[in-house]
This record gives sequence, structure tokens and C-alpha cells, in this order.
Amino acid sequence: MKKTILLFLLALLAISLVACGGASAPAAPDQAASVDLSKLPVDLTVQQVADIMNNPDVVLIDVREQWEYDAGHIPNVTLIPLGSIPERVNEIPKDKFVVMTCRSGNRSSQATKYLRDLGFDNVHNMQGGFVAWQNAGLPVEK
Repeated sequence: MKKTILLFLLALLAISLVACGGASAPAAPDQAASVDLSKLPVDLTVQQVADIMNNPDVVLIDVREQWEYDAGHIPNVTLIPLGSIPERVNEIPKDKFVVMTCRSGNRSSQATKYLRDLGFDNVHNMQGGFVAWQNAGLPVEK
């Protein structure tokens, strides 16, 4: 009797796991849209950025120099070198979730602080920069 109940419970568990996608099912392709951007901190990890980068409300901005960008960059990132931000500030959307990136996180942190001081409350910094992105094995374009 105990064996029958145990087998029944195991079968029920197996059916529910299959029906629900399993306990460790991969995230849905539209996971980026399901992340609540308002709950994210100013400083983001590369994994957090990777998780949201395909969200249409997210804009990635690379503040490195052109030659650094040409050597490799995050897919679909916009290049605005740090020194040109003051004259190109109107290109940075105020109605999107903006993530600043650079090589190590230093310049993007400066850009984030500068823009936040200007009143941009939607600007965030990717910690560790492109180096951390590459070390995490995330996609790179050249």
C-alpha cells in the first residue's frame, strides 16, 4: 500500500514537472520584457544587462573610443565616447532605461554620474565593463 502511494506521488510529481516545464526550465525568450526595470539598481552586473538587453525599453551606450568599439563591442550598443557626451546629451533618451558601458566600468560610472547630475534618473552603469562582459562569455560583435 505504501509502495503504491509512493509510486502514485512520484508519478504525480513527474507529470506536474513536465506540465509546468520542470523546476529548472530555461527562461522564456521574452524574459527581458518580464524583468521589472524599476526594481534594478543604478549599478548593474553584466548578467543583469544581458538579461534585459533585448527589451525594447533598454538602450545600451558604449562610452569607449571608436578604436576600442571597433575591436569588439556588445551587440546593438550605441557608441557615444565619454568626451562627446556633453555635446551629444540630446541623443540619450529620457524615456528609456539607459545602460552605460565601457572597458572596465570606470568611464561608464563617470558618465552615469554626470548624466544623473543633469537629471537623468533612468541611467545605469554596467559594472566591470566590456572586460567582465567578455569574461562572462556573453556575445560580442566586431
